[in-house]
Amino acid sequence: MKKILIVEDEEKLSRVLELELKYENYVTGIADNGKEALRLMNEENWDLVLLDIMIPELSGLEVLRRLRKTDDHTPVILLTARDQIHDKVSGLDLGANDYVTKPFQIEELLARIRAHLRKSTSDMSVTDLVKVGDLSVDLQTREVTRSGNGIELTPREFDLLVYLMENKNIVLTREQIMEQVWGYDYMGDTNVVDVYIRYVRQKVDKGFDTHYIQTVRGVGYTIKDVT
Repeated sequence: MKKILIVEDEEKLSRVLELELKYENYVTGIADNGKEALRLMNEENWDLVLLDIMIPELSGLEVLRRLRKTDDHTPVILLTARDQIHDKVSGLDLGANDYVTKPFQIEELLARIRAHLRKSTSDMSVTDLVKVGDLSVDLQTREVTRSGNGIELTPREFDLLVYLMENKNIVLTREQIMEQVWGYDYMGDTNVVDVYIRYVRQKVDKGFDTHYIQTVRGVGYTIKDVT
């Protein structure tokens, strides 16, 4: 059975989440502050974390930052009342896999949880090397190199680059990228994709004569296998 850690200081909400998840046959744990969350994360292995941003002791973003220093694969869904794009980008850039704004529908949250757990299970079975020209990604070790030089990417940037590389020479829409990389059928503003494309370009293409990541105006993005 999959284990999900609920990090939420609103007792009523954490209890509702616990009951709903147990009904779906998940094993749950609860932390009501940042320090307790980190303790539970260090002591046990979790298949997914539901993490509120506004929690006592340590903020959810600080908890996430510390978690990603040692664990870049456990899916994390942020729960918060904040809805500004800046807060979304901050959380995603720290390595969150998803972002749910309160109030939310429990059915939607459960669907996102299922999507991330499926993706996590699938990723664990992949051991291939993905290459485009002199750009190489090891899906097992998550190492990225170009012309033999290592490139450091955040978890979100890594997932975005892999998706583009696995679909090289295919033009992908922003909606397709959101659905596959963010793990759910995104219904809001897709400009966060443009933000992350820019981040990845700066790390992968800057300083090289050949630019792999291409913009197709009015459609989306693609990685061209230039030979």
